[in-house]
Amino acid sequence: MLTDIEIAQSVPMRPITEIAAAAGIPDEAVEQYGRYKAKIDLSKLPKSGKQGKLVLVTAINPTAAGEGKTTTTIGLADGMRKIGKNVMVALREPSLGPVFGIKGGAAGGGYAQVVPMEDINLHFTGDFHAIGAANNLLAAMLDNHIYQGNALNIDPRRITWKRCVDMNDRQLRFITDGLGGRINGVPREDGYDITVASEIMAVFCLADSITDLKARLSRIVVAYTYDEKPVTAGDLNAVGAMTALLKDALKPNLVQTLEGTPALVHGGPFANIAHGCNSVLATKTALQLGDYAITEAGFGADLGAEKFLDIKCRMAGLTPSAVVIVATVRALKLHGGLPKTELGTENLAALEAGIPNLLRHVSNIKDVYRLPSVVAINRFPTDTDAEIKLIMEKCKALDVNVVLSNVWAEGGKGGEDLAREVVRLCEEEQGDFSFSYELDGTIAEKIETIVKRIYRGDGINILPAAQKQIAQLTALGFDKLPVCMAKTQYSFTDDKDVLGAPEHFTVTVKNVKVSAGAGFIVALTGDIMTMPGLPKKPAAEGIDVDADGKISGLF
Repeated sequence: MLTDIEIAQSVPMRPITEIAAAAGIPDEAVEQYGRYKAKIDLSKLPKSGKQGKLVLVTAINPTAAGEGKTTTTIGLADGMRKIGKNVMVALREPSLGPVFGIKGGAAGGGYAQVVPMEDINLHFTGDFHAIGAANNLLAAMLDNHIYQGNALNIDPRRITWKRCVDMNDRQLRFITDGLGGRINGVPREDGYDITVASEIMAVFCLADSITDLKARLSRIVVAYTYDEKPVTAGDLNAVGAMTALLKDALKPNLVQTLEGTPALVHGGPFANIAHGCNSVLATKTALQLGDYAITEAGFGADLGAEKFLDIKCRMAGLTPSAVVIVATVRALKLHGGLPKTELGTENLAALEAGIPNLLRHVSNIKDVYRLPSVVAINRFPTDTDAEIKLIMEKCKALDVNVVLSNVWAEGGKGGEDLAREVVRLCEEEQGDFSFSYELDGTIAEKIETIVKRIYRGDGINILPAAQKQIAQLTALGFDKLPVCMAKTQYSFTDDKDVLGAPEHFTVTVKNVKVSAGAGFIVALTGDIMTMPGLPKKPAAEGIDVDADGKISGLF
């Protein structure tokens, strides 16, 4: 059986200029990065009032067994193209940390991939490097301001801004810097985030223009003064230089699927730390160019879809026409308590025990957000007909649409049935989109509403440190912002080991901070970390390059 990278390398790509022309992008708007990828200069796109239908692809809580959300997103787009629809796909860019860690890349899989797979999973067009440079420029200017006399009266113990690097490196979580004598800076405790956890990434993905980007950058809170006043990037006069680093990165990246469907791959905040969606600019461009725009949100629907709907859609004025919830037999059996080593064997009891995880996500989309939806069963070779039948019966008994998807093995052909159902939902079903909470509640009320309505927990436990932070943020006027939950992706709870559809639990809020530039409050729960570490055997150990420059081992 061919690996993902072998499949990607076996399919000839079309020149990116042909992909752009087919998508209706004029030549003068295409800035080529080699033959097979390009940036799109949005200022040179023809102005049009066209607005396609937006389709969100989300999933059950992820497991080690795999769900294939990105694969389904890409295969659905290819399937829609096969049935004659004008479609664009909009995806997040992969982070180097997971690529070299345990998760692997994020360009799809099997015969449903975006290409060039190696480029997309590695440096791509340099967007993440630009974001990291802007983040670290701000950090350097902040520390330099203190060193040069501290005119803003910044308390070095109240610095909230960290440096970043796009790598899983636990060694950098907590550091002491500025050592070595007076000329080498002011000594202080510091730390690094992974680039995708940087607020610059969230700002980048929510900005709808350079003007909006500058305004958001200027609002970023980097520290507090001795009298507890916030200090911003604007106060440090850093915004112009940061924007100069980001201006080219802000242009969406155009690539293609294995079947030649145009794909915009742009931005990539972590969904268990930030809001987990590709850029607003890419999504709106896909809606302008296609009759249907297929996009995804990170991890399960409790994180990615919740943030897509409650944060991104609220800020950008977007309304999905349909939602696809991806599940696999293997993952549901894992949620039902079956060990990972036994997932390849038919086990209807474990499958039935795991199905409530899927149904809770479906209920949230249908009953909380009131959007038309369909379950996509992403089929694996080890799935039996009896297992597929059981999922379909359980879903249909609750009036849940369900379609079998085989895009990993068959590409667009395996996604045609799903494509037809998505088109039907978009054209025939009427949603009544609503958010899971309104903005006028307190910070604590909004956190509690998410826990009760989306996770189905009993409530929240806010630790004293977080209570103090909430009081301060409220006094500063940040209490009417939406909430971005930083929580494990593996569970509805804040404990990664509690699988399935648990009940009667509370979520502990340990810290609360403001991302004023992005425009949301971040509530940190459980053991969530903004700098991951590498596993015992990192994926990086299996990656190599031959004498001809051909990369192997990416997945």
